[in-house]
Amino acid sequence: MRILITAAGSHGDVAPYTGLGVRLSGTGHEVALATHRSYASMVEQCGLEYRPLPGDPRADGAAAQGKGGLIRKAKAFVGELGRGITEVADPQVDVLLLSTTTAPLGWHVAEAVGAASVGVYLQPVEPTGEFAPVVGGARSLGRWGNRAAGRVALGVVDRIHRDAVRELRRRLGLPPLSGQAMRRRLEREQWPVLHGFSAAVVGRPVDWRPGLEVVGNWWPAGPEALPREVEEFLAAGTAPVFIGFGSMGSGQGERLSRIAVEALRSAGLRGVLQSGWAGLAADSDDVLTVGSIGHAALFPRMAAVVHHAGAGTAAAGLRAGVPSVPVPVTADQPFWAGRLAAIGVAVEPIPFGELTAERLAGAIRQAVAQPSYRKRAAASARRMAKEDGAGSVVKLVADLARRAGS
Repeated sequence: MRILITAAGSHGDVAPYTGLGVRLSGTGHEVALATHRSYASMVEQCGLEYRPLPGDPRADGAAAQGKGGLIRKAKAFVGELGRGITEVADPQVDVLLLSTTTAPLGWHVAEAVGAASVGVYLQPVEPTGEFAPVVGGARSLGRWGNRAAGRVALGVVDRIHRDAVRELRRRLGLPPLSGQAMRRRLEREQWPVLHGFSAAVVGRPVDWRPGLEVVGNWWPAGPEALPREVEEFLAAGTAPVFIGFGSMGSGQGERLSRIAVEALRSAGLRGVLQSGWAGLAADSDDVLTVGSIGHAALFPRMAAVVHHAGAGTAAAGLRAGVPSVPVPVTADQPFWAGRLAAIGVAVEPIPFGELTAERLAGAIRQAVAQPSYRKRAAASARRMAKEDGAGSVVKLVADLARRAGS
């Protein structure tokens, strides 16, 4: 089968699909991953075919002025993204695997090229009574309120995509169809969506329709070994605390570095800072700064991990069996931060805008000193180890191949 995976956004929105692509390729499929050019080398180093999608996630992540500016920015982004997906999804593609971000456009492209499609989501966006929409706040509104808010959230997505979908279908020679109408069609057909996160964090809601499944994470592909300087630092003393904010905090490197160092010293602990988009930097005998480095190899060696609670980083900390100190910034991060705290593997989240050295030091001390956090994180890690998220996608693709053959 010729498979095209489409993913857009920050590093955490894209990297898990490299592992999924490698797993599919290993079972004999021809796999291409379409994403932004800044991730081309990451994709190609995994042995996957790279196809370009427009957009610079770092530039696109810059804040626009006001709500209206954000909406205009989002509409422009999805317009470009729709054109990009059209260009990379040629008629030779058998299956389109669509991320949360690319699905509202990819549905129409799959229809045009006659390809099967499957949702491979990193976030639970389908409305449910069990929790509030992933983007927009982590506080439950009650079962009725959660479902209503979830429908409103999908309506906002459809409005943002409305012009792009209209233009996309015109260009593809398809009859007019709104995003909302497409969602209803897919619901009737029980369009499959496999969610790449662990049931240890979010179980499958009982009120979801058939076809929506929680299967477990697919993990980024790439080297697992740590650089020599990191190994030497780890060997030189007690387990340090990781602090990193991923694609968040751009332009705030000096402030965040100062807070991190002061908090570590107040807590009496060593630290590893990951520079990220914020540009954290502070090297001393008890603090090491690193660049891009695999969390799978680093996190198990940490006493705790301080992070922005992006889906990928939150999962990596849990997989390592270490306590978390979540500092959520935006989008789905408050949701994941709340889930980590709810299952007892993380301290109470510190909103990014309220972060101080004093609050961070107290949270780090709590996470490291109280054994219950590590005990629960280790139990969750054992549960996650039994899940095979990528294997579930491989099985579904095999089912699609059998149906196509018959």
